[in-house]
Amino acid sequence: MSAVVFDRRLARIRRDRAAADFANHRFLFDAAADELAERLRLMRRRFDSALDLGCRDGAAARALGGSGKVGAFVHADPAPRMAALAPRPALAADEEALPFRDNAFDLVVSALSLHWVNDLPGALVRIRGALRPGGLALLALFGAGTLAELRADLARAETETSGGAGARVSPFVDVRTAGALLQRAGFAEPVADELSLPVRFGNARRLLADLRGMGETAAFAARPRPPLRRAALARFLATAPAPYETSFSVVVMTGWKPAAR
Repeated sequence: MSAVVFDRRLARIRRDRAAADFANHRFLFDAAADELAERLRLMRRRFDSALDLGCRDGAAARALGGSGKVGAFVHADPAPRMAALAPRPALAADEEALPFRDNAFDLVVSALSLHWVNDLPGALVRIRGALRPGGLALLALFGAGTLAELRADLARAETETSGGAGARVSPFVDVRTAGALLQRAGFAEPVADELSLPVRFGNARRLLADLRGMGETAAFAARPRPPLRRAALARFLATAPAPYETSFSVVVMTGWKPAAR
């Protein structure tokens, strides 16, 4: 059994709260969706049925729909208010407990959602199960290196004000591990690679506001002790450069369900 790193309920609540204003903070999800669409355009086949997993407002389906390679989409997101933003049909569904029968889809896509699951190997197995033989999984998730600058700057500010630092930024999978997990889950032709999305924010406060607006603030199952004190946050905001630059690593995972023999 995988370690429980994330409080899935808390992550879902924060995602639901972000739904109302998500359109003003979704730029990273649009970028990831465009990357997935570009890769799909290179495929020589068409996919009649697709699942947009962790869909938020349907960014992946919008981008991939323009490729001409996908027929009908089903949208699913663990946060009901996010799922309500997506085109129909859409439902609230947890990536760790997919409510779909086996062999239901020709394609499963996911744009920046699976980094929140506690059991990524198990989620990949369930995704493979939901695919028809010969179906494709095309998945993007935040990877190691994401928010490295924020992680370091928060730790420095906390150390300077209280003498120690806790975990404030989520852990993320590295690209080598991602490829191994695809193979372990039984995918054929597993490929994992990564791209870096450097982003310049007006200041550090704007970065924190955008993370909240995305529903992407940390949600650890074991709350960091002690909590981030106001003095540490104030120190971080006072010493962070403006504009504030940080990078988001996106790991893209591609794998095929083996064709029936």
